[in-house]
Amino acid sequence: MAERRWQWFHRLASPPGFYRVSGRWLPWLAGTSLALLAVGVVWGLLYAPPDARQGNSYRIIFLHVPASFLALAGYYVMAAAGAIHLIWRVKLADVVMSAAAPLGAALTFLALFSGSLWGKPTWGTYWVWDARITSMLVLLFLYLGVVTLRQAYASRETAGRACAVLALVGTVNIPIIYKSVDWWYSLHQPATIRLTAAPSMHPDMFQPLVVMILAFYLFYAWVLVLNVRAEILVRERRAGWVRDLAGEGESE
Repeated sequence: MAERRWQWFHRLASPPGFYRVSGRWLPWLAGTSLALLAVGVVWGLLYAPPDARQGNSYRIIFLHVPASFLALAGYYVMAAAGAIHLIWRVKLADVVMSAAAPLGAALTFLALFSGSLWGKPTWGTYWVWDARITSMLVLLFLYLGVVTLRQAYASRETAGRACAVLALVGTVNIPIIYKSVDWWYSLHQPATIRLTAAPSMHPDMFQPLVVMILAFYLFYAWVLVLNVRAEILVRERRAGWVRDLAGEGESE
């Protein structure tokens, strides 16, 4: 049994194996994530009650918090893939790292942009050099650094190692982001969701937020798999199995 599991994992870790297996995941990830996004948006924007202090302006939280969660979690995905590539030279890990970087940058930008929209009615300004906001800006630069560094080297292997090192060094910033509101004076409100304490929101607000967070995680997985599959086709375009796929597509 253990040998069969290892063979399955080895097959999944190869670009052709992952491409074939991941095609079965896409309809489920797409359908579930889009359905949950629709439910979460309608529930959060139309049915959740207004906040006692912020009124309806707080509703940006249903976009801002999930995007922030995925910006942080996505960095760990990228860094973990980088570590696997450095240690075990797994080609698929480098593909995942490459595919995760622009997606993480987009989510970090969305978190910063939605936060600035929320900051205007709450703080009276779109931007302050708050500890949480500044460390999130550093996260955006780290993502963009990985994207840019990959284009700076002619050798894909050298670029992969350099990006992996940068991604691993950048993980130091993640706990700083998370704990910034506790370590320094900050305008940013404390974390809404903590593993060690009850949520600080009313259940009628908290429940649609949980739906949106779950929807964003599934949406992230869907887009990441799409990006990985596209990157695999680019890298393996001269391989026989890719030419066979192209032939099957033309015959259909």
